[in-house]
Formats: sequence, structure tokens, C-alpha cells
Amino acid sequence: MDIVTLAQATETTFTGLGAVGYGLAAIGPGIGIGIVVGKAIEGMARQPEMAGQLRTTMFLGIAFTEALALIGIVTGFIF
Repeated sequence: MDIVTLAQATETTFTGLGAVGYGLAAIGPGIGIGIVVGKAIEGMARQPEMAGQLRTTMFLGIAFTEALALIGIVTGFIF
């Protein structure tokens, strides 16, 4: 049998926790993007003449929300 040192065991544990941390960090932006798109579609259905402006605002909201997921993956690599 191989003897696992404390440093190796700790490194393995932190690697696994990083993946779990990113998974948890991706939940929030996923829900946020769903809400943004759903509300934009609802607004377009209620006022079709505002569809262009709503679409632009929707894409800005998606970009800002997706930035949270990117921050989550970067923090996973840093820590």
C-alpha cells in the first residue's frame, strides 16, 4: 500500500473543494440569467414596440450576470 502524506491528502481535498465551489458559484448566475431572460420576454410580449430596447438591456443584464460565473471560476483557480 502507498502511504499518503498529509500534504498530498490536503492538496487532493482542496482540488475537490475547488470544483464544488465553482459548481455552487455557477448556480446563482444560472438562476439570474433565467430571471433576466424571462422578464425580458414578458416585457416584449406586453409591449412589442419596446422589443429592441428590452433586448439590448437583456443582453447587458446577461453580460453582468455572467461575469459572476467568471469570477467564480477564477477564484477557484486562485484559491
